[in-house]
Amino acid sequence: MPDTAQSTAPVTTYTRGQYVLYRNPEMFWTGQEGHTFVCRVERICVGGTTYDLTPLPSGRQVNAASPEYMRPLPAVDAMRDIDTAPLNTGTAADMAPAAVAWLTQQAATLSRRPELPPHSG
Repeated sequence: MPDTAQSTAPVTTYTRGQYVLYRNPEMFWTGQEGHTFVCRVERICVGGTTYDLTPLPSGRQVNAASPEYMRPLPAVDAMRDIDTAPLNTGTAADMAPAAVAWLTQQAATLSRRPELPPHSG
């Protein structure tokens, strides 16, 4: 009889430095708290079938994590508040804090005079 069970995980490959959401299956299935957390992919193992992860902010290593228990965290989701910030608002209080910080940084960068490299002569 053929196996009709399917994985709910989409077929996804990850790259070093990518941010992912990881669910520790042992902690999840035993009802422990803190089973799902954000990680950074540190190493791709065994031809991309498992990954070494660094959980944020704890930094304790997760070795040989299965991609079935990982989901990508797209940059667009992290940057949505900045990308959708109302630029025509009357006050900065109406904008999300991340958007204000980004706009402040951009204004500071644009207002600085470019520096010339030191003269070697």
